[in-house]
Amino acid sequence: MASIIRFFFKPTRGPASIVLIRLAVGLIFFSQGILKYTDNRMGVIRFTRIGFPHPYFTAHFVGTFEIVCGFLVLVGLWTRAAAIPLLIIISTAIATTKIPELFHGGQGFWFMVSDARTDFAMLCSLLFLVLVGGGIWSLGAGRSTQSN
Repeated sequence: MASIIRFFFKPTRGPASIVLIRLAVGLIFFSQGILKYTDNRMGVIRFTRIGFPHPYFTAHFVGTFEIVCGFLVLVGLWTRAAAIPLLIIISTAIATTKIPELFHGGQGFWFMVSDARTDFAMLCSLLFLVLVGGGIWSLGAGRSTQSN
């Protein structure tokens, strides 16, 4: 258990260019989280349409994780750990909004692939961040002088 915790919170030394992935992922999730609070169409109404129980609570619960974890990814603090809840969120989004498009009349595979491109990019980017961490241009890089 200690080794898992160490993996998620250890300082990272990856290249500075990781900041570009963090910037994209962090800003997208951070802004989407804010929208779940400020725009009912992106929050409560959307969660109601998808069929989530307790859509008001669920939209704000997800929005809170998107804001907090998106910000942590953006600044590069505990990047690996912050990416895990975001992976769960994006996987749930794909399962509840993109996969069903395969079975809607007039949509199908190519419609779903086109519609899911941002979700797929976020999924791959989050997996990348879990594997490599926030890089040397992150708040998590300078916390300690321990070796990776």
